[in-house]
Amino acid sequence: MSQAAAASSEAVTACVLIIGNEILSGRTQDVNLAFIARTLNERGIQVREARTIPDIEEVIVDTVNAVRSRFDYVFTTGGIGPTHDDITAECVARAFGVPLIMHPDIEARIRGYAAQRGLAPDVIQTSLRMARVPEGADLIDTEIGAPGFRIGNVYVMAGIPAVMQSMISLLAPKLSGSLPVRSRSIGAFLGESLVADPLRAIQDRNPEVDVGSYPFSENGRYGTTLVIRGTDEQHLNAVLAEIRAMLDGLGAETLQRD
Repeated sequence: MSQAAAASSEAVTACVLIIGNEILSGRTQDVNLAFIARTLNERGIQVREARTIPDIEEVIVDTVNAVRSRFDYVFTTGGIGPTHDDITAECVARAFGVPLIMHPDIEARIRGYAAQRGLAPDVIQTSLRMARVPEGADLIDTEIGAPGFRIGNVYVMAGIPAVMQSMISLLAPKLSGSLPVRSRSIGAFLGESLVADPLRAIQDRNPEVDVGSYPFSENGRYGTTLVIRGTDEQHLNAVLAEIRAMLDGLGAETLQRD
């Protein structure tokens, strides 16, 4: 883990790689990113970047190597199943320059399951593709399906939402993080352009938090939701009070969003 991850007062960062042609084609809608981001945030790990990439070996290898040096953690989803296009394991092994091996624990689980189900030898052989991990990798356990694996700061998980959720839920308590990001929000029936300049001034005075504005439509009326994010709850409350005072000064009708 990097020095940032070791220092609890500093931000601990993560990148998520969503791997799969089916995501890029629109055939399958990704639901994993939101779950991962929420789970990690509660551990004080901030997802700073997410990329969706195809099942192309060079792209996966290059992307893994590009992000693993920039973030404390890298989490991948997809591409560790039994079919020919499940190539994430070999790509991660290549990125780290290590051979791909058959992990004895996963192999034993698969063979035991196959024996219970009376699966044919060719089906067993196909299923054993899920037992391949980079040499030196540790397993990411799951209550559903075959385990994922970790090598270095790269955590390789399933793309199937139920399996991935089991993996990240069991894994998260073992991860080191910092303070979780919290938020405060307030809605106002004002257009973004009317609050842009005073909001920018508030942001400039409070660089330790992130201030954003998001338009909405409610009961045929248009407005803006103002959101403050940061790790210091007292500071968030102070900035929220500052924004509320700004909106009152503009004569805005407000809506409580928290």
